[in-house]
Amino acid sequence: MHVTLPDGKQLDLPQGATALDAAKAIGPRLAQDALAATANGDLVDLMTPLPEGANITLITKKNPADAAPVFRHSLGHTLSQAVGEFYQRKGYPREAVKRGVGPSIENGFYQDFDLPEPLKEEDLPEIEAIMREIIGRNLDIVRQDVGKAAALEYFGYDPYKVELIREFPDDEPVTFYTQGDYVDLCRGPHFPNTGKLPPAFKLMSTSGAYWRGNEKNPILQRVYGVAFATQKELDEYLEKLEEAKRRDHRKLGRELELFLIDPLVGKGLPMWLPNGTILRDELTRFLREQQFQRDYQGVVTPNIGNLDLFRTSGHYPYYSDSQFEPLTVDEEQYMLKPMNCPFHIRIYASKPHSYRDLPVRLAEFGTVYRYEMSGELNGLTRVRGFTQDDAHIFARPDQLKKEFLDVLDLTVLVLKTFGMNDVRFRVGVRDPESDKYVGDPAQWEVAERQIIEAVEEVGLPYTIEPGDAAFYGPKLDFVVKDVLGREWQLGTIQVDYNLPERFDLTYTGEDGQEHRPVMIHRAPFGSLERFVGILIEHYGGDFPFWLAPRQVMIIPIADRHNAYAETLANEFKAAGLRAEVDDSNNRMNAKVRNAELHKIPVMLIVGDQEEARREVSVRERTPEGHRERKGVDFTALLAELQERYRTRA
Repeated sequence: MHVTLPDGKQLDLPQGATALDAAKAIGPRLAQDALAATANGDLVDLMTPLPEGANITLITKKNPADAAPVFRHSLGHTLSQAVGEFYQRKGYPREAVKRGVGPSIENGFYQDFDLPEPLKEEDLPEIEAIMREIIGRNLDIVRQDVGKAAALEYFGYDPYKVELIREFPDDEPVTFYTQGDYVDLCRGPHFPNTGKLPPAFKLMSTSGAYWRGNEKNPILQRVYGVAFATQKELDEYLEKLEEAKRRDHRKLGRELELFLIDPLVGKGLPMWLPNGTILRDELTRFLREQQFQRDYQGVVTPNIGNLDLFRTSGHYPYYSDSQFEPLTVDEEQYMLKPMNCPFHIRIYASKPHSYRDLPVRLAEFGTVYRYEMSGELNGLTRVRGFTQDDAHIFARPDQLKKEFLDVLDLTVLVLKTFGMNDVRFRVGVRDPESDKYVGDPAQWEVAERQIIEAVEEVGLPYTIEPGDAAFYGPKLDFVVKDVLGREWQLGTIQVDYNLPERFDLTYTGEDGQEHRPVMIHRAPFGSLERFVGILIEHYGGDFPFWLAPRQVMIIPIADRHNAYAETLANEFKAAGLRAEVDDSNNRMNAKVRNAELHKIPVMLIVGDQEEARREVSVRERTPEGHRERKGVDFTALLAELQERYRTRA
């Protein structure tokens, strides 16, 4: 067999040769330094046979980051071995520790265990120390193919491994990887030796995880770790995690009194507190203004609907796993609505339309309900009841591209307004091998082509993701990177030829005949709950002035200045701005500190001199730090803040 190197040179190797054989053929130094390889673009370890004619690249200790998924996978095995040794040192036999899966993941690895007694968080440093011992032993990691019967016999004590092995074809070998006396069922790839694993790793936490993600299966204990090629990368990552904890929207939501999730009300059902309601209202007002300028019409629809409505749309049963169970009322079945679109469709269908009427743009801040498993709920970013900034555009086919471009423009404007400028665009198309999609394949092709043409016309970078489409049509998702470098999928635009067909929607064309409209589904925020959760963390609770629930805190130096402070607060309120007076018995510095803790963007200090001259001393929170101004004319400041609020600066 032969393989091709990056410079085009070909190596002739024995049949079944590995990447290590290729390295040895080039030279002993390369064989010593090699850690992993790529074959036809896929990461492989040095022990796996290469495919005939493969294009290969050898990865060495000079560029270990290129092999990150491989060394993270090997560290997962090292963790698994260390946990086994931890319990053996406590007197348990080897068979007492049973194992689920242990893949590499972004930034690290995890391993699932069925343990004789639960691991505690305080055990992790000891297990990490055992991992470092194993690395220090310089154990060769050996790949071995065994027969299915032999694999079942070896792992007879472990029901999780047995279940996996039984699913393998009878005529294919089962792959084991061994390091020292530790053996695991695994496809690889792995580093060739534990001594070559980078020491820049840390065990982070444990949690419960259903075996194979099925809530009907046993709960295993999952141990997470992070790993990088260098200590510098690990330190930067851990520092970023600490910053993420400081910005956690659940923590800041409590401190800033924005929202509440009460177990007596129900898991995943957030309630907006007064401050959070102001934040939500500012967002909806902003988008409603934009929609008004673009000729959207507002509608309001019920929170439940007849089950037949969702059968017709296809949401039931296509998405039945993520919906609440139907309820029976007067011998009819109803459902908490998982989507707004069927309601908007029925509004469109409630009267005839001419080609001159189109496009019809219906918009609603509509609350929907989806069933999420309790383990997946997370503050505002994963909930069971949420409000979508939903709109549906019913257009003629010749209007589709223009309407799509307008929605694209609106969504980009929304993201830029909130300083979310690091965006990538993901075109979700159907997977032709899947049967989950409905509708005419020819219409799918037209819709997919129109989305790609629209994105290319405005010069936006995009990727195409097969299988990421909705069941009724292709879509464009907006994936935003926040200040911590984390990606969030926010707004979405979907093109739909299928629901108009399912509901038999029509309009009368110029020719006097009935024609089928095409639909666009769009939600620039995605959902208010998720968007606010992300905004809290993006800003760290330091919202821009126009969005801040508490905009101005007026701080009198002494009680005799309270009346002047109240006069200023009333003028702010008359001008449409949110202002409060701290007339507590605290000293001025304590009042300033309290306003800082609540992240109020503008603080005004007033004393004798300010009152005599109708002035204020201003202390502002800015991204760059604090900005202080003394002797500021109040009327001029009021006009300045009004303008900042009006322009959403």
